[in-house]
Amino acid sequence: MSASTTTAGAPGTGGRAGEPELPSTPLGTALAELEHALDVGGDALDPAAAASGRQVLDRARGRLASDPGASVVALAGATGSGKSSLFNAVAGLTVATVGVRRPTTSHPTACVWGDVPDELLDWLEVPRRHRTERVSELDADTEAVLEGLVLLDLPDYDSTTVSNRLQVDRLVELADLVIWVADPQKYADAALHDGYLRHLADHQDVVLVVLNQVDTLDEASAAVCEADLRRLLAADGLDRVRLLTTSARTGQGVGALRRVLTDLVQARSAARRRSEADVAAALRALEGSVAGAEPDVEQTEGAEQLVDALAVAAGVPAITDAVRGSEVRAGRARTGWPFTRWLSRLSPDPLKRLHLGLGSAPQGAAGEVGAAPSTSLTRTSVPVPTPSQRAQVSTAARRVADAAADQLPARWGDEVRAAAGPAEADLADALDQAVQTVPLAAPSPRWWSAAAALQLVLALCTAVGALWLLALGVLGWLQLPEPPVPRVGPAPGSEHAALAVPLPTLLLVGGVLLGWLVALAAGRVVRRRAERLRRDLRERLREAVAVVAREQLLDAVAHVLDRHRQTRESLDAARSQLVGAPPARPGSRLGRLVRRGR
Repeated sequence: MSASTTTAGAPGTGGRAGEPELPSTPLGTALAELEHALDVGGDALDPAAAASGRQVLDRARGRLASDPGASVVALAGATGSGKSSLFNAVAGLTVATVGVRRPTTSHPTACVWGDVPDELLDWLEVPRRHRTERVSELDADTEAVLEGLVLLDLPDYDSTTVSNRLQVDRLVELADLVIWVADPQKYADAALHDGYLRHLADHQDVVLVVLNQVDTLDEASAAVCEADLRRLLAADGLDRVRLLTTSARTGQGVGALRRVLTDLVQARSAARRRSEADVAAALRALEGSVAGAEPDVEQTEGAEQLVDALAVAAGVPAITDAVRGSEVRAGRARTGWPFTRWLSRLSPDPLKRLHLGLGSAPQGAAGEVGAAPSTSLTRTSVPVPTPSQRAQVSTAARRVADAAADQLPARWGDEVRAAAGPAEADLADALDQAVQTVPLAAPSPRWWSAAAALQLVLALCTAVGALWLLALGVLGWLQLPEPPVPRVGPAPGSEHAALAVPLPTLLLVGGVLLGWLVALAAGRVVRRRAERLRRDLRERLREAVAVVAREQLLDAVAHVLDRHRQTRESLDAARSQLVGAPPARPGSRLGRLVRRGR
């Protein structure tokens, strides 16, 4: 079964359309979380592990939908292991046909205690003619404790008939408890250990190994054989698996085996425990498909360089330089010497050349950013990104994707790299629109008005002084009497009376010098303010460009990382549900009973 790539919503306990609903239990929640992880992870998960997880979901739904209180126990073994004889001994009836030299079990045989729905046996695909109900008035009290048990006698796993082996493989996955029957001659068979037991390390609590036909050995040989089998099981990773010694012919150990089955049936949890073991195995198989955490794409190595490359492509350096130049031009026009400030109007406004900053800035406190400029323009005059700039953006985007991908498993990394390709056709327009959303104009500071008023006063003084001197010159040229000229300085007749300066001269020279000094000082302040505005604007434009980087280049990567996060969290949530209800361990009542049976 292939893993679906459909992204699911938040996990619940309901199955997909047409499938049985999962129970509202920790196991049901774990199955729902596993399904959500498989749906969200899709092709980024290991295909074999995902397919196995899907099979676990299907088996759990089918099993839990058909009498989860019943206990399905399968006897599996090789040809001549005495499996069918042990089946009959446990059942207390001759149900299975016993062969001596060749396998006689070609179909699964079921012995059923109590009222077990046919739907469960149909789900197990046990032919109706191979079903036996264990009903007897003679031993009804003895057998009542096994009510709800379905005991299966499987075909031989080493059968030369392919269909028999396929039935064994299928029912071993469906049974709540699998009892592997070995004999002193074949207990070390590679077909048993390599083909089955070695793959059940995650299912030790739902597996029981029986060493049958111990009556053919003396006591010492039986102990040696049992010890060697335990060693082989430990080598298979089954160091906690339960092991019984039995003899179907003499009845040795059969009582202990029935007590194990009785305890299993009375617990009414065999189906849950098997499904929990299956889910635990599926989760373990999926561990390598996700990382322990996801990188933050906006904090990943290379993210700053990507914003830098986009800022250059968006013309941020040209825009900030234009804002600085425009601010200096406006400041000189307001605070410069009135007789020369008209020269600044001869150079065009740098912002207008770029079709930026055409909107009016609202009045406010000095330094406050005004409203966004007019958006009536469809495009600014900022140059479009050059091929070299586009290449730098693509390289930076790949660097970010590579840095994020290196922190994830290979399949997730491949999806991250595939999602990192920039939308070349929309990138230039997106950058241009981002530039237009950033307010460029700022209200004039209050001191500009004060400087302008002072310059106006000084200009009037200069004009008055110049006109006054001009009038005095005209009168002198016409040799007309000159009116007295006020002087500023020591009083006439004093020792330093010669130092007194005529008022017209003082007005002219003072107005020119002071106007020039005010213009010089104001120009320095204007340039510092323009530089500060340039830096602030650069940061705001970078923020706008970072939004473009996220939307145009990184959102697709972030979506992959979000899928990884959902997948990881769902797997963790499923695992936590199993931790809350762990399968039975050897120290449990069932484990103690097994040890007593030995």
